[in-house]
Amino acid sequence: MSGGGSTGAPVPGGLRAAFGGLTTRGRSFLAAGVAAAACAYLLGQADLLRVGLLLAALPLVCVLVLHRTRYRVAGSRTLAPARVPAAAEARVGLRVENVARLSTGVLMLQDRVPYVLGPRPRFVLDRVEPGGHREVSYRVRSDLRGRYPLGPLQLRLSDPFGMCELTRSFSTSDTLTVVPRVEPLPPVRLAGEAAGYGDGRHRSLALAGEDDVIPRGYRHGDDLRRVHWRSTARHGELMVRREEQPEKARCTILLDTRAAAHHGSGPDSAFEWAVAGAASVALHLLERGFSVRLLTDTGSAVPGPEGGGFTGGGESADSGGLLLETLAVVEHSAEEDLSAAYDVLRGGTEGLLIAFFGELDEEQAALAGRLCRGSAAAVAFVMDGDAWTRAPGGFRFSSGAAPVDDRLRMLREAGWTALPVRPGDALADLWRAADRAGVAPAGASAGAERGDQRGDQRGDQRGAPERSGAGA
Repeated sequence: MSGGGSTGAPVPGGLRAAFGGLTTRGRSFLAAGVAAAACAYLLGQADLLRVGLLLAALPLVCVLVLHRTRYRVAGSRTLAPARVPAAAEARVGLRVENVARLSTGVLMLQDRVPYVLGPRPRFVLDRVEPGGHREVSYRVRSDLRGRYPLGPLQLRLSDPFGMCELTRSFSTSDTLTVVPRVEPLPPVRLAGEAAGYGDGRHRSLALAGEDDVIPRGYRHGDDLRRVHWRSTARHGELMVRREEQPEKARCTILLDTRAAAHHGSGPDSAFEWAVAGAASVALHLLERGFSVRLLTDTGSAVPGPEGGGFTGGGESADSGGLLLETLAVVEHSAEEDLSAAYDVLRGGTEGLLIAFFGELDEEQAALAGRLCRGSAAAVAFVMDGDAWTRAPGGFRFSSGAAPVDDRLRMLREAGWTALPVRPGDALADLWRAADRAGVAPAGASAGAERGDQRGDQRGDQRGAPERSGAGA
């Protein structure tokens, strides 16, 4: 019952459940009728027996009438939008339609919503004519990200005498996804960003010249006009031109979700800041054409539409939506260190590496320093645990974590652009500060080595294109 809205009928209830809906008035009438009938039998009073039967029959008839109305009302729900940022509102519309030939009595609607979204909305509807409908709406809001079920919709029916009230639940429900808040970031040019990658990112296939080719063997179906005769004569077999394909600038975002590294809870906690920061950076880079991979401390990469990551460019909106929905349900992990993430990163070469670290002791700071060895450039946002625990609502604790200045020094010596994060810090300001830091790329030598190998493969090229970092 989301989007355009879908209809449903209340889930049927048994007759025993219908009798359980007797109100205090109905039970009193029933008890009085039974007592009057018993007294009439003992006293031999026929008139009193008739009165007792009438008192007892009235609530029973009301129960049977309400029990038969269970299939005569259809309900639907619309949710707009179905995905909202934290602290934003979503509108929920309810529609109740009378599909019977008789008018309904007074109806009370109640939609079941989690406590975090606010109190349960209740609406009292006057009689609905045959074929008519009523529409009501309410708003929900959550400061905490996550997926929250809405429904099922409950419909309470009552008879005109107030003898019985029956609650029927519709079978369908919806899900509201509350994603992390995204902060717009300024376009900066991080030092060494994507060096060694994206060499052809700004190059067009239409600008490829005769010598800007990497020849390969002829395959069935290749256009004969692409035959590269010089390479054919050199290799002794038919070779065709293969223009260098543009490479996407790549970025890996590492999110430290260890429960031991983040203390406190709620929308203003350090962990929620890190999740929102990862979402902001990911969407910022996707909009600029990066291929983004999201990695957690557990070593598991969040699969994107293409399996290996989220693709930017023209599909950045879809990729960004999927990534936000993934971050909406990220929780703390039971990992004690960053070794699982290190095992993933040490086996390959990365473009830009951006990490959101929680608290790091000396051992974990040293391990984090080795994470950026295969990266062209690395930026780390490190939570200042002492500052966060002194914040309102934080917890004071004694930990073995090294002072934040020592952690930052260790990371910077390893090649990171490391910045501390304290309560109230804006990611946009830290993003600019990371650009101003301008450290040397952690993987510059690796990128240059790859460039030399590529230049050797071209053989007879007139010159290699100048390498440049991609703007973020």
